[in-house]
Amino acid sequence: MTETIELTKLENGLTIVTERMERVETVSFGAYVSTGTRDERAEDNGVSHFLEHMAFKGTARRSAARIAEEIENVGGYINAYTARETTAYYVKLLKEDLALGVDIIGDILTHSTFLDAEIERERGVILQEIGQANDTPDDIIFDHFQERAYPDQPMGRPTLGTEALVSGMTRDTLMNYMREHYTTRNIVIAAAGNLDHATVVALVKEHFADLPTHDTPRTREAVYSGGDLRITRELDQAHVVMGFPSASYRSADHYPVMVLSTLLGGGMSSRLFQEIRERRGLVYSVYSFASPFGDSGVFGLYAGTGGEQTAELVPAMIDELRRLQDGLTSEEMARARAQLKSSLLMSMESTGSRCEQLSRQIQVHGRPIPTAETVARIDAVTEADILRVARDIFSGTPTFTAIGPVENLPSIEDITARLAA
Repeated sequence: MTETIELTKLENGLTIVTERMERVETVSFGAYVSTGTRDERAEDNGVSHFLEHMAFKGTARRSAARIAEEIENVGGYINAYTARETTAYYVKLLKEDLALGVDIIGDILTHSTFLDAEIERERGVILQEIGQANDTPDDIIFDHFQERAYPDQPMGRPTLGTEALVSGMTRDTLMNYMREHYTTRNIVIAAAGNLDHATVVALVKEHFADLPTHDTPRTREAVYSGGDLRITRELDQAHVVMGFPSASYRSADHYPVMVLSTLLGGGMSSRLFQEIRERRGLVYSVYSFASPFGDSGVFGLYAGTGGEQTAELVPAMIDELRRLQDGLTSEEMARARAQLKSSLLMSMESTGSRCEQLSRQIQVHGRPIPTAETVARIDAVTEADILRVARDIFSGTPTFTAIGPVENLPSIEDITARLAA
């Protein structure tokens, strides 16, 4: 497959990156805004997510129904998501319908009307979404973990916001936030598929011409703190997340941390899965995760187990963290590298994944990262690198959160002592 990455920065500050994939018949196109939960004030928590919902609820030229109909009339797909550092709006269409997709994404980002009736309707939808998250313990546990890891700061607040804040959010709040953060200097336009770069640039110039061009507020630094939270609920399982401060996207340790997470809890062959589930039978689900941000990051472990098994679970997890620091085998190192590389290369077969990767690379590093460079960095990770980052991470202040039958879980003091032993 012939692939060509091209980058253009317009005079107004808008960045456009494309990747041509000649052997596909589709195109993915997205606007990736460098704003999310961590950019919100305490009183406006949830505004990024509310704004993402409202973007599809009508523009000066299109009703909410018309936006959906125009995309689906050509068999396309449109969606969006909000994260802690990014809000994304994207479409996937047949290659001949690219102009329509650019038109619609540009329209919703520059000419949304925010009608009062639509705001009230969507407010109800978001409140239902918050309720659903609160009723899903293996989902909401990660919000509690984030809040304890980054207390009293934007990075620790829930992406959805709270029922009280969403209930009181006004049209002016939404519009002011959009004007402040949705600017040419804060958005990366990415497209991938069977496309022509010059054509994409011309379409973006036409349909994103009304974006404001001013600078955006500087994002507040994220400061990891750590902490402990246990919520007793009548559930069949206790859902547990234990984590530590870790590397950012920009850190030289980013790839060693990703390899560490893969071999510790990234699949059925990982240490956590083999010991905690296969040998001990304590859980159905157990895994590790690395969540890097622009200037910070967390490394965590999740497990769900019955109330009677909670006393054994956490010590067993800590034992695996300590045992890993004693040394690794060449087989598990090779397997972890292979898993990471295959995940990367498989994702490149998706035009949507390529858009997301390109946009993040521009936002974090200021340039597209060639695939060969990423593969080389994964291959360069050594056992010494893994052991070093493992010791650094697992000696950090822990964050521990649990929901369900939590009475048999060890105290945070016991957890801290076990980690330091």
